[in-house]
Amino acid sequence: MGSGPHSLGADSQPAPAAPVKRPERKGPFLVVGLGNPGLEYAWTPHNAGFMALDRLANQAGVEVSNRRCRAQTATTRIAGREVILAKPETFMNLSGEAVCLLLKEFEADPFEDLIVIYDDLDLTLGRAQMKERGSPAGHNGARSVSGTLRSNDWLRVRIGVGPNLPPEAIAAGAASKTGKDYLLSPMRKAELAVLDGVLDRVATAVRVVVEQGVAAAMNELNRREP
Repeated sequence: MGSGPHSLGADSQPAPAAPVKRPERKGPFLVVGLGNPGLEYAWTPHNAGFMALDRLANQAGVEVSNRRCRAQTATTRIAGREVILAKPETFMNLSGEAVCLLLKEFEADPFEDLIVIYDDLDLTLGRAQMKERGSPAGHNGARSVSGTLRSNDWLRVRIGVGPNLPPEAIAAGAASKTGKDYLLSPMRKAELAVLDGVLDRVATAVRVVVEQGVAAAMNELNRREP
């Protein structure tokens, strides 16, 4: 071996390669609210997901009216990132079909770039919870999403719509409608007033997910209201 300026000595080691820094993903983020299309379902508990999407759109100054991928959509930006708001037109039981088409259309990662919002009868009205995974339980829309994704590991916000009545009211028959009949019946003004505040909290949580990440949003939303 030579001893010129470009030769390595016996004890010399090549400089370690600099770590490759992967670019931060900046593709679209997909927010899907579940519900049933049609005016007859507009103010029912089962359409809480649609109501949350409308609240987000209203705050962003956009209208969810662009038909694509079997859904009504709108595009906005949060913290500089493109965000797609979507309300499936497939009816609740086939919500996963629209979600799958939207993910493909926008090349979004279902485990990184998706949040689904829907009603939950097991949570009382006035509450909302964000979870990164979980069983769809008895919710047909959530079951459809899990089926198309072949996984329960997707970010969701569950909006409580369960009757929040004192025991004496229940005993007196105030909660005569249960299950499907309750979910598909128009909400009363007092119930909508309670839900209104929850929709604001959910909209804020979605923005926090995009701006700061899931952990920060969960810490804020999952705190139980007094």
